[in-house]
Amino acid sequence: MGSGKRGLLTAALTVVCAVTVLSAPGTAFAAPAPTPAPTAGGTPSPSPTPGPGKDLEQVREKLDKLYHDAAVATDAYNAAEEKSKKQSAEIVELAKKIVQGQKRLTKLKDQAGAAARDQYRTGGLSSTAQFLLSDDPGRFLDGAGRVLQGQQAAKKLIDEVARTQKELQQYADDASAQWKKLETNRKAKAAAKKKIEEQIDAAEKLESRLEKKEKERLAQLEREAAEKAQTAWLDTGVLDDIDAKASARGKKAVKYASAQLGKPYVWGAEGPDSFDCSGLTSQAWASAGRPVPRTSQEQWKQLKHVDIKDMRPGDLIIYFGDASHVAMYVGDGAIIHAPRPGRSVTIAGAGSMPILGVVRPDA
Repeated sequence: MGSGKRGLLTAALTVVCAVTVLSAPGTAFAAPAPTPAPTAGGTPSPSPTPGPGKDLEQVREKLDKLYHDAAVATDAYNAAEEKSKKQSAEIVELAKKIVQGQKRLTKLKDQAGAAARDQYRTGGLSSTAQFLLSDDPGRFLDGAGRVLQGQQAAKKLIDEVARTQKELQQYADDASAQWKKLETNRKAKAAAKKKIEEQIDAAEKLESRLEKKEKERLAQLEREAAEKAQTAWLDTGVLDDIDAKASARGKKAVKYASAQLGKPYVWGAEGPDSFDCSGLTSQAWASAGRPVPRTSQEQWKQLKHVDIKDMRPGDLIIYFGDASHVAMYVGDGAIIHAPRPGRSVTIAGAGSMPILGVVRPDA
């Protein structure tokens, strides 16, 4: 086997093996698209220290910010994970093409070798010399056409060998480019994962400093804040104009989301035992036969926007100015969503968080 052939085969096998490692479940390289801009200082700022007279409202606001930043990083993580899957699949396909092309090249070279051996048997004489030395010039002329055909076939063979070699080189170049993108994306995922873990760890440490009564009071403050926001939203009369019925697929998506109630939030999770916010909505719509983007930000970018007054069950409500959270509208001013770490999939008021807009997967 020639050194060129060994090189291409080795490259193809290396690519396949490496992609297998990178895409294996549990690999440390997990995470998203462009990582969000770091907050001042890079790491979470010191948390308010619980103690006599501490401001639990301040603690609640701090927790909201920490979990919001974790949600932004989670969206980035999920986006990068999707890109990694796509890039890995493309590299595997290129590796297959390299192997197939190498087999074809080997076959073409075997054909070229057979032609060369045939020429050797004729002594490498030109057609003119063979004519002069032939005992039967007439018979030779009868075969002249076949000689010309053979020359044309040889040229075609040479051209095909050259074309196949060029294709193999292009496949190798493309695989190398995809590999560089995958490595860049791996680093982005790792950075997003670190950011998520930092934010959640800071929030958990802050909560751990609270006494039982303080935690109960904090939970009450969270409920009151959500109820106040929901009441203000309802007071606008928004539900007066919302009476659309769910589509057939929308009903299936709502049914799926409803079946997940009580399951824990886990960042990066897509079920079946746990979910993050966009993992829940994307899987719900996948179960309805309508795949949607994996992240809340991409759902906001790619799906059709609809007015709130036209909202119907199954539509997705995108929250916050950075589209870092998503929930499914289920009717009567309510949503089903996976809130944040430490919480479970639950029903909440659609207006309990700042609404950015509404999108419809099956528009």
